[in-house]
Amino acid sequence: METNVSFRVHKDELADAVSWVARSLPTKTTQPVLRAVVITADDNGLEFAGFDYEVSSRVRIGAEVNEPGRVAVAGKLLSDIVGTMPSDAIEVTTDGKVMTLKARSSRFELPLVPLDDYPQLPTLPEVTGKISPAALTGAVTQVAAAAGRDDTLPMLTGIHVEIEGENVKLTATDRFRLAQRHLTWEPAAPGVQADLLIPAKTLLDNARTLDTSLDEPVEIAVGAGDNIGGDGLFGLHTGNRETTTRMLDADFPNVAPLLPKTHTSIASIEVAPLLEAIRRVSLVADRNAQIRMQFRGDELTLFSSGADSGAAQETMHADFSGADELLIAFNAGYLREGLAVIGTDHVLFGFTEASRPAIMVPQPEQMPEQGADGAFPTPQTHFTYLLMPVRLPG
Repeated sequence: METNVSFRVHKDELADAVSWVARSLPTKTTQPVLRAVVITADDNGLEFAGFDYEVSSRVRIGAEVNEPGRVAVAGKLLSDIVGTMPSDAIEVTTDGKVMTLKARSSRFELPLVPLDDYPQLPTLPEVTGKISPAALTGAVTQVAAAAGRDDTLPMLTGIHVEIEGENVKLTATDRFRLAQRHLTWEPAAPGVQADLLIPAKTLLDNARTLDTSLDEPVEIAVGAGDNIGGDGLFGLHTGNRETTTRMLDADFPNVAPLLPKTHTSIASIEVAPLLEAIRRVSLVADRNAQIRMQFRGDELTLFSSGADSGAAQETMHADFSGADELLIAFNAGYLREGLAVIGTDHVLFGFTEASRPAIMVPQPEQMPEQGADGAFPTPQTHFTYLLMPVRLPG
């Protein structure tokens, strides 16, 4: 039930809070009330919240509250309006039907949204563990690059999170590539275990809003009671912000057999020049076309062509070991996205055959040595990006 409110708050704090909540509000929904941001004014300041039955967001800020209460207005519109107002204190009042915002010579009136049909906001589950914002943001960014975007295959649109004590493993795949990241965290209880499937887009959006310069850890809250994940909620809490998302009710595929343990050849390449070369030769390629990579000695030659736009090739240095020569092709976009999240100056490729998946890992301090059987072992690494090749004619 809505009541009138009256408060005074600085524009910058209001804009930051409203834009953070509004970013996750739906733009298309059969229930217009879900496009609203709910504002609660009380003795502790202001709370802004949004919920669409899948994702909830809450943030608290300080304010001079003259009349406590609870109201709702269109979230994205409020965010746009506050963002354009003068950088000064904003006076906000409501009269039962309209919210009025005033700052210097600016004045806006917004119709209030009735709260009768607004769903009850979920409660953040009990804290399961903590992790630094930089570690979480880095890991999620790397893995989300390989997550699927096809909603008809929901099990592939999530990031699979496996927790065993202080060890966490994140995995995502869209069937054409796979990304896996290992990291550690501080569990709330020893021996905690969990198997979670979290929507990749939501988790990535939340990770990108974290302030990675802060030393304060992010609290991760999963499920409730004795059964971790039992109520299907995954929550993040940091500073004055908290968010929850409903986890995916699907089984993530077993991807362990896809990751090769040895390779017939390896190649070390500097990432930045390789990305630039791929960008250039892709100019003549059709959309989602392949990039052919030919390794021979200490050279890598990239080839691409388009049906009507010609062909391109570029040669660069690469430290290639194993086979005398290798010709393999990849989807250009998938290759670029993998290189963009490697996180080191040099990338190490591991190949078996031109028709088999290849891996990309951050180059280790010590390169893997060729064994007596002629194979190179996969180096110990915290991040692996596996890429399916494009089949070449013949």
